[in-house]
Amino acid sequence: MPRLFTALEIPRDATLSLSLLRGGLPGARWIDVENYHLTLRFIGDIEGHIADEIVSEFDRIERQQFSLSLSGVGAFGSKKPHSIYAGVAPSPELNALQAEIERICQRLGVPADPRKFVPHVTLARLKNPRDGDVAHYLSSRGNFSTPPFPVSRFVLMSSRDSVGGGPYIIEEAWPLSRPSSFQMRAANALEDENTIR
Repeated sequence: MPRLFTALEIPRDATLSLSLLRGGLPGARWIDVENYHLTLRFIGDIEGHIADEIVSEFDRIERQQFSLSLSGVGAFGSKKPHSIYAGVAPSPELNALQAEIERICQRLGVPADPRKFVPHVTLARLKNPRDGDVAHYLSSRGNFSTPPFPVSRFVLMSSRDSVGGGPYIIEEAWPLSRPSSFQMRAANALEDENTIR
């Protein structure tokens, strides 16, 4: 049975920027560029009827499109780094979408993820790296960022690779709605008001 997870896709321009971060770290196994994504919720290996229920519940999610930008690089595994990632600039809309997906999964009996949600795009997996190499890599790329890009949908992906890192297959996709012209004017007015202050 495939492993399932919800994710956001990374658009081509941001993917190109991420690809420039590859290299320069001994012992890193770099993720293939076409497999870059931002995991919202790892669901795991579940029975088909539960997957169907999750899909049905996700059909009811009504959220608006938003913008996202990638910012900074980091490593997971404080004492023994095991992966390198690109971070994500703070986004209330992203957190709200992820929280709704989390609530749906738990309501349908999928165990809660014990890890705190840290939005990121995994760039490489590490095997026995030297601390100095990791520190040098991170410090030399700490100012990484991308221009904001639109998020117009979220997807359910599967992986049949037990090691992780792809290949990933999009099983389902759910569009996010466009803000109405009234909402756009209100958002612009709020932004103008904050600029004036």
